[in-house]
Amino acid sequence: MKKLRKKQVKEAKRFSKYLVGGNAQFWSGYAAFALFDAVFHIDFWPAKIASYFVGVSVNFFIERFWAFDSKKISRNQLQSSAQRYYFLSFVNFVLDLAIVGGLRAIGITPYIGQFISAGFFTVWNYLIFKLWVFNKKTKKRPA
Repeated sequence: MKKLRKKQVKEAKRFSKYLVGGNAQFWSGYAAFALFDAVFHIDFWPAKIASYFVGVSVNFFIERFWAFDSKKISRNQLQSSAQRYYFLSFVNFVLDLAIVGGLRAIGITPYIGQFISAGFFTVWNYLIFKLWVFNKKTKKRPA
């Protein structure tokens, strides 16, 4: 019973760190978008895409080295998790556009749609980060 409790506490701590990483992604991407838009007057889509990349990059380092506690990893492990992470980020970007766009098509404002999408991605990403992206036991594919 104590072992189960210890695991639950560890998982709750990791999830809390994961949420910090998600907030860092949101706010760094938001600040980057404001900078690209208001200061540099970059068009919407290039500013949106570049700011998304800023946010996910900040998030990667927080998740990789803090939330999923992988301070001692090889260069190959880092490269492998980065490839999985950025692939997932691309998939997430497309899914986010589909979710928010689909909700908009049925009359839900994108401002509400973004919160619905964020709720989905909070759960989705945590599970995929834990089980695939940052999983220390992920097997290498044969070359």
